[in-house]
Amino acid sequence: MDVLISGAGIAGPALAYWLGRSGHRPTIVETAPGLRTGGQAVDFRGPLHMGVLTRMGVLDALRAVQTRGTAMRFVDEHGAKLMEWPAGLAGGDLEVLRGDLSRILSEAGNGHTTYLFGDRITALDETAGGVDVTFASGLRRRFDLVVGADGVHSGVRRLAFGPEEQFVKHLGYYVATWPVPNEWELTRDSVLHNSPGRMISVGGDHRDPSRAGVFAAFASPALRYDRRDPGAVKAILRDRFAGMGWLAPRLLAELDHVDDVYFDQICRVDTPDWTRGRIALVGDAACGATIGGQGNGTAIVSAYVLAGELAAAGSDHRIAFPRYVDRIARFARGTQKGGDTTGRFLAPKTDRGIRARNWFNNQNWFLTMTFKIAADRSTNLRLPDYPF
Repeated sequence: MDVLISGAGIAGPALAYWLGRSGHRPTIVETAPGLRTGGQAVDFRGPLHMGVLTRMGVLDALRAVQTRGTAMRFVDEHGAKLMEWPAGLAGGDLEVLRGDLSRILSEAGNGHTTYLFGDRITALDETAGGVDVTFASGLRRRFDLVVGADGVHSGVRRLAFGPEEQFVKHLGYYVATWPVPNEWELTRDSVLHNSPGRMISVGGDHRDPSRAGVFAAFASPALRYDRRDPGAVKAILRDRFAGMGWLAPRLLAELDHVDDVYFDQICRVDTPDWTRGRIALVGDAACGATIGGQGNGTAIVSAYVLAGELAAAGSDHRIAFPRYVDRIARFARGTQKGGDTTGRFLAPKTDRGIRARNWFNNQNWFLTMTFKIAADRSTNLRLPDYPF
């Protein structure tokens, strides 16, 4: 079959790999002009995640570029340590930069995947024989199936299922990242500072010792702004972090010299139906969490199951799609729950909350319990061996 996948991040290339193994012809459309090279470090945990990466044959390539974890050290305004997550705990079984992950997954499926960069889907018209797709470039093509693997702000979900407001729940926080020079000789560690409802941090670049990256979070009701306007995003950040001490003024000053600022709400995607006719959702588009919900691990597992059920059903989507949802939805919604508390962990809203977080996270028993819960969520699924 000809299958169109929207999104060249993580779920899209993973799905294309397995579809190619089944003899299908996947095409990936991506709004960016090429694979995105930036992004934070992402991790995989437990035998389920690692097992799918092994089946894909990409584990050795990922281990060759692994970051080996990033320590998270929370400090006061003078730089004295208050609490720390060691690199081994924060990085799971495998931690890599998101750009490296996307590249390696894409390379795995290069032999049978066509890419349409710098374009996006603007209309979907399902008929008895397929889905007629219109692209922003003016291109029109028919595909047998269309899959939205385009994240929490999925365009496919909007076109086929309804407006974003129906499915995306704001969880009370925003996060941002941007690059800065590494003036602090940071290596594989990240230093974080809080004031009530705010957190700003700086961590070393795993590739370039002369560079570092800022990660910031703040509590806020849902904001109205243009996501595609860098000036508006920078104005929000300057306003929300005004008056904050420590390194905040220096890190904010660097906004004058950068264009690639990532900014988004911490949110949860609750989509009751993941499939409709010949159209399906996978990864964050179906059941995402901005941060803390093991989204990358869930994406590769979901892609494996979706392609596997199509293979097992002889490519009949009417059989495969319901089986895909039945097998993966409960698991994905369980891992997603980890993202509900991420904002409160990063930036507690009161001084008392900050002190309580620091105290608990300095206790070995609490860290052990926390990571056991995360590990249990990431292993609560048994995968079949599909006939690829």
